[in-house]
Amino acid sequence: MPDAINQSDRIAKQLPPALAEFIKEAGRVAASQGQNLYLVGGVVRDLLLGRANLDLDLVVEGDAIELAQRLLQGKPGKITRHPHFKTARLQWDNMSIDLTTARSETYARSGALPTIGPGTMKDDLFRRDFTINAMAISLRPNRYGELIDLYGGRSDIEHGLIRILHEKSFIDDATRIWRAVRYEQRLDFLIERNTLRLLKRDVDMLDTISADRLRYELECVLHEEYPEKALRRAGELGVLQKLHPGLKGDEWLARKFEEARASAASYNLYLALLCYRFNANEIEDIVSRLRFPKPQAQVLRNVASVKSKLPALQEPELLSSAVYRLLHGYSHTAIIAASVASDSSIIRERLLLFLNTLRYVRPALTGDDLMEMGVPAGPRMKEILQRLHEARLDHKVRSKEEEADLVRRWLGSKK
Repeated sequence: MPDAINQSDRIAKQLPPALAEFIKEAGRVAASQGQNLYLVGGVVRDLLLGRANLDLDLVVEGDAIELAQRLLQGKPGKITRHPHFKTARLQWDNMSIDLTTARSETYARSGALPTIGPGTMKDDLFRRDFTINAMAISLRPNRYGELIDLYGGRSDIEHGLIRILHEKSFIDDATRIWRAVRYEQRLDFLIERNTLRLLKRDVDMLDTISADRLRYELECVLHEEYPEKALRRAGELGVLQKLHPGLKGDEWLARKFEEARASAASYNLYLALLCYRFNANEIEDIVSRLRFPKPQAQVLRNVASVKSKLPALQEPELLSSAVYRLLHGYSHTAIIAASVASDSSIIRERLLLFLNTLRYVRPALTGDDLMEMGVPAGPRMKEILQRLHEARLDHKVRSKEEEADLVRRWLGSKK
């Protein structure tokens, strides 16, 4: 790999000019305070790979919050401080940078969040998950662009390998198992042989991880460009089943995810398809296991409910009003998931008819109009408005005047 040691040219070519100039100036400001500042983590990896990444992390061997204040002194921008973690986020002109104090980490027990203490840059790199993410670039003026690679990250990038830094890595934090799978599939790398052995050995350590952290790892997978790749690999390794034994990362899911991307796929749609083959009890089980927030839990419950309506949607000569009654009240995402998952053309057609047309249909007459026609407020008015809605859906009336004529006939028949 050319230009392996100094990365200043890569920074200039791959980062927006304003961002590149800012981190260069940040290095000068830190040095003037006797501090060393580094570009670290995923952006360093992606600079070496030639991949776009504007998610910038800086680490200072000093006080990150104090440095952040100096960097924005007299400039427009916003600082979000996190004193407990000794971190700050700088935001300006639609750009943001995370600034962290170099630190060390220790784990009181497997699966626990780490205890953070002060540290050197070497400590800070050693606490990271994989060698390819444990590199840094110096921003100090006299060393600007110098690559710090203490654990062989550059070599692993050259050979396309995902490698942990030490034997207890997955024991300390089993969420790294999910990240190993995710990076492997995103980058088209391979999990290094010994790392794979340790992953298989330690897969049960995922049971030590809280529901919230496991759900976050699943969210990260479903935000990947091709999440089905990581889900397939996770299934092969027995990792996916740790979220729920019924989950499958198979060819059906890969095909449905690909179809979903044609419908502007979202996290919620991917999640709905991942759990689509579950019954209502299994839905409740995974909602409880991963403690899904209310919006996602509701989508998954809606999926189970919409699935139960699909046989009725296949009935011949089904009126539009009947389609509306079957699907009204369910989330857009659940209905899209059912349309992607179903292999029946008539079911897909009726689901899309509801989404694209029927859910927008409303009577032209209002309650005030009905009162002027002599309909009192109450159950009778509600009944007439509902019947008007159905008549509109079924194209029995097409204008306000036709609606009014129909109401008069109904009122006349009552007399």
